[in-house]
Amino acid sequence: MEQRTIRDLRDDEVRGKRALVRVDFNVPLDDAGQVTDDTRIRAALPTVETLLGRGARVVLFSHLGRPKGAPDARYSLRPVAERLRNLLPGRAVRFVEATRGPAAVRASRALADGEVLLLENTRFEPGEETNDAHLARAFAELGDLYVNDAFGAAHRAHASTEGVARFLKPAVAGLLMERELQYLRDTLDQPERPFVAVLGGSKISGKIDVIEALLPQVDQLLVGGAMACTFFRAMGLETGKSLVEADRVGMAADLLQRAGPKLVLPSDALVAPTLDGEGAASAHVVDRAAIPPTEAMYDIGPATGQAFAALVRQARTVLWNGPMGVFETSPFDGGTLAVARALAEATDAGATTVIGGGDSAAAIAQAGLEARVSHVSTGGGASLEFLEGKPLPGVEALERRERA
Repeated sequence: MEQRTIRDLRDDEVRGKRALVRVDFNVPLDDAGQVTDDTRIRAALPTVETLLGRGARVVLFSHLGRPKGAPDARYSLRPVAERLRNLLPGRAVRFVEATRGPAAVRASRALADGEVLLLENTRFEPGEETNDAHLARAFAELGDLYVNDAFGAAHRAHASTEGVARFLKPAVAGLLMERELQYLRDTLDQPERPFVAVLGGSKISGKIDVIEALLPQVDQLLVGGAMACTFFRAMGLETGKSLVEADRVGMAADLLQRAGPKLVLPSDALVAPTLDGEGAASAHVVDRAAIPPTEAMYDIGPATGQAFAALVRQARTVLWNGPMGVFETSPFDGGTLAVARALAEATDAGATTVIGGGDSAAAIAQAGLEARVSHVSTGGGASLEFLEGKPLPGVEALERRERA
């Protein structure tokens, strides 16, 4: 971990100070405006509670949804404040319908030691996503130190993630950010071998940079999901109605040639005419060379699921990003569940297993196995960009530890 964290702060930098903490409270709400999944809120609690325990006055801010730079009641963080009160019993948790300006500044200065203030949605401000310097300065007025604990937004150079860190010092990482970076860096820099990566999802274009970055480092790269069909097309196989990126077939062919046996593709597929209704009811398993012209691959087949699971179980380091099929819809969840269970078994056997956020995190949660893997990332996009080797603006803006 190269960035300074809240662990590095002296007591006089924290006690009695306003800690402005960028969190990722971009959580799902139902039609009644109630939080339906508080995973991201709970993930930020160790940082919040550590700062409170050291006598700080914690000011939280976050985005929620895509309100397009203007207030929108559907994306208010007020329901999040209610859930936060339940998660911090005995603590005063206040909410203000402002993100900057006099009302927000007054509310931040009115806090007592050990109290929490949640500001309104940062994306209600038109300058948030353009990283407006004036807005970043306004955010800086709300704290005496800045803490970025929003890994899920760290790949965005926004006023609340990158800009504010230029105007408010110290600017350090929170405990969630530290944990995310630690796992991802160690996975890439110091993997215990065998090191196996499992990639899935719909499009090879969204993962091409990850594949390129991982190929030299992994012992095996297992590819599932619809993105496998672009590789099938490159092999001259029939892909039927499966999702294929025609403009990436040449790239897939090149990858196959360069990767050799290191890149492992499905040997069979679960296909159907459609995803739902009678189509799903007629789902059946075929060899990868026998996908019918009128059907599509919606999941890896059972033989592939067993083969992938065996490779995962014998690994010492596993990175998983992307489902093996349309896991939200039965019966196309079998391949994803096979990988999820194998990850849990590998972890039980002492392997380090890292789930790269997004759909993979949803899949491991759906399987009820979150507690049986080493780390589930809270940021799908951020973890992908990190794995691609791209700098994360929200991380780069933080202060670095001095080298001894």
